[in-house]
Amino acid sequence: MTTTDPTFADLADRATARRDRPAYGHDALITCDRLVRIFSTDGVEVQALQGLDLLVREGELMALVGASGSGKSTLMNILAGLDTPTAGAARVAGRDLLTMGSKDRLRYRREVVGFVWQQTSRNLLPYLTAAQNVALPMQLSGAARGGRRTRRAQSERALELLELLGIADCRNRRPHQMSGGQQQRVAIAVALSNAPAVLLADEPTGELDSHTAEQIFAAFRTANEHLGTTIVIVTHDQAVAGEVRRTVAIRDGRTSTEVLRRTEVDAATGQEAVVAREYAMLDRAGRLQLPAEYTETLGMRDRVALELEPDHIGVWPDDSTPG
Repeated sequence: MTTTDPTFADLADRATARRDRPAYGHDALITCDRLVRIFSTDGVEVQALQGLDLLVREGELMALVGASGSGKSTLMNILAGLDTPTAGAARVAGRDLLTMGSKDRLRYRREVVGFVWQQTSRNLLPYLTAAQNVALPMQLSGAARGGRRTRRAQSERALELLELLGIADCRNRRPHQMSGGQQQRVAIAVALSNAPAVLLADEPTGELDSHTAEQIFAAFRTANEHLGTTIVIVTHDQAVAGEVRRTVAIRDGRTSTEVLRRTEVDAATGQEAVVAREYAMLDRAGRLQLPAEYTETLGMRDRVALELEPDHIGVWPDDSTPG
């Protein structure tokens, strides 16, 4: 039996269909439910993730932000199949990340997820050309499955991806013959070569200047819009975080807040503007993390006063006095 791979036109049609689906629900491609990851070093336990919840819709392009040590890189390693959760539930494209065996995990990393590292040198083999680097994951996957694509088909797809990302002129160059931005776009093409359900990127613009970072983000947007690939980017770059429709902040091993952006049309001028609104994340127990800048500004510590209104909950600094 032969397998026919989807064309770029097929993928573009799927991308449009995915973006037209309802925002959330049972169709979430990535589901993390009360995810826990505990590391033990010299008898000392560190909870990197402390009951983290996250839903990512199929076809979404989103960013994860957080301070160093917040748990975002731990989460990315779990989603990439490089680490295993201690407790909780995590599913990506129907795969249960807690129960996968070693063979299933290897196949998952080859076929379900693509990964782009911050260090450009970590993404590419230095002795291969750009086209050869992009074709390599297809060759490895094909060998494992008894030959899925012919060498010609692999070469054609590699060139299509390089053209899509605007770097076809680099196809015969080795990494040392390319700029950092070109290397990172080739790395994105490598991550996309096996048509993964999810593309994960850990600080992909961390080593690049602002202009080049814009080009890299444009490449992610192109992959998202033309191929329908779900993309999750970990970043400290506020310019990149501000370009996506949804930014989720992680603090102390939990999702704390998220910013949703939408385009609105001014009724008076007819001009479009992007409006951003911040939300606190509410867990199953009814707990939420208020942004630190909010609580510090109002001097909120230890406890706050609450009042239930017909359509909202009021939160105020504690004004009680010991008596």
